[in-house]
Amino acid sequence: MGKVQVLDHPLLQHKLSILRDKNTGVKEFREIVGEMAALMCYEATRDLPTEEVEIETPVALAKTRVLSGKKMAIVPILRAGLGMVDSMISLIPSAKVGHIGMFRDPETQEPVQYYCKMPPDISERQVFIVDPMLATGGTAVAAIRILKEEYGCKSIKLMDIIAAPEGIEAVEKAHPDIDIIVASVDERLDDHAYIVPGLGDCGDRIFGTK
Repeated sequence: MGKVQVLDHPLLQHKLSILRDKNTGVKEFREIVGEMAALMCYEATRDLPTEEVEIETPVALAKTRVLSGKKMAIVPILRAGLGMVDSMISLIPSAKVGHIGMFRDPETQEPVQYYCKMPPDISERQVFIVDPMLATGGTAVAAIRILKEEYGCKSIKLMDIIAAPEGIEAVEKAHPDIDIIVASVDERLDDHAYIVPGLGDCGDRIFGTK
């Protein structure tokens, strides 16, 4: 069974407060999304397997631990998910990046796929799907389904900065095996499926669009 992990680290909570502020400008907003993604990546990779190796320091031989070869992939949901990728790559330079392009139909609230491109060995990798916001959960559910059914992925984690309870419930119902990592579970969705109190449209605030 998957689990929901809410990261309450003081640094994350401080940075999230800045993201929520409507007066935070594009440059600062974009930078903080990246900083939060790096901090969350640190926690999300805590259970990666390691193995013991022997190395020679300038002083003596030492037994130390290194990652045991588990390959990783980062899959942002376009476009807002792109804001989380670079800082994660800086921590995991060997990770490959796939992309899923989806938007939510404003009438039906259902996800519509317009782009999908994955590394050829994605099925062998620990996959981190990243998107700053988990609202209705429809896009995340569809992205996970694509990775499972079309690409054969067996090890997937979902990482969002904020989530609505409705979105978490939707993912848990459709994919009960998936771990969800978030920095905050907000109150609810409004009548337009926006997260309340949320932080507005994350993609618009990252890229300066309307």
